[in-house]
Amino acid sequence: MKAKYIILLILPLFWNCSTDDNEAYQNIPLDFQVPANFPPLAYNLANNPPTEKGFELGKKLFYDGRLASDGIVSCGFCHIQEDAFTHHGHTLSHGVDDAIGTRNTPPIQNLAYQTTFMYDGATTHLDLQPIIPFTSPIEMNGDFAKAVAMMKGDAEYQKLFKIAFTDGQINSENMLKALGQFMVMVTSSNSRFDKYRRSESGGTLTQVEQDGYAIFNQKCSSCHATDLFTDNSFRNNGLPVDPAYNDIGRFRVTELPQDKYKFKVPSLRNIEKTAPYMHDGRLFTLEAVMEHYNSGVVNSATLDPILNKNGSLGIPLTTTEKTKIIAFLKTLTDAQYLTDKRFSEY
Repeated sequence: MKAKYIILLILPLFWNCSTDDNEAYQNIPLDFQVPANFPPLAYNLANNPPTEKGFELGKKLFYDGRLASDGIVSCGFCHIQEDAFTHHGHTLSHGVDDAIGTRNTPPIQNLAYQTTFMYDGATTHLDLQPIIPFTSPIEMNGDFAKAVAMMKGDAEYQKLFKIAFTDGQINSENMLKALGQFMVMVTSSNSRFDKYRRSESGGTLTQVEQDGYAIFNQKCSSCHATDLFTDNSFRNNGLPVDPAYNDIGRFRVTELPQDKYKFKVPSLRNIEKTAPYMHDGRLFTLEAVMEHYNSGVVNSATLDPILNKNGSLGIPLTTTEKTKIIAFLKTLTDAQYLTDKRFSEY
């Protein structure tokens, strides 16, 4: 039985007196459904209920380069829908004035089921997450005062803010709430694997893919858990430290020695479309990822114990097993999500 969340709001009618006193605008709640094969929501929808106009406003903000200091780098600049909202092909993400960051762009999908965000868990609330890239001098280098001034001078923003929020105010709080509503609704749940799990039409897996799923459950699902394919934990997966960046991962947030070089376990959904891989984009193919776990894991004080059993590093994988796991991973590609016009700029 699908768990279903219907957001019920008592919403007033808003009248746009500047255009037509007889024209009524009503903000309609969006129906958010939890797929039958997904775990429960982590995001509290009651605190920021998605609505039609709130979502529309969030999408406009997501793709608006004017929020950045150079007028170009929007959220959508690095989060490209057809690449599962990643910056496909870029090892490290590019920001304003072609500044280069230190990490690979993570995908945006199923964020309503997560409790921490960013590779190091720098924030625990989705509505606050955009502050980090927006204010980063090497990402958007944005300024809230300038952004609010720009939006107040834009007729479409004036209308959307007025309808989307009860107070109708154009301010940073409502800006972040609108972005949160857009991101909450960006859900990937209709891959062939999902249909297989829900016994729906189009959910047939080949024998090789089923074999890969079985091997995956045996060797990979401890970290890439549930049908979200992440347990949302932070782990050191044995990557050699890149001396050029010496990215200390979760330690930067907690300053706990046991968190050094730990990064958030990414979801594997749409993994076929999100190369390059790892927090710094150092691996360019799924084959390379498989081989890392088979033979490339480096020991350290914080290496995840799963990757160091009885002095044996990594996860032993035969050539056949690697091939079958990759075949299975490709069933996680969600074509509907990658092309859904609701999430598109145009």
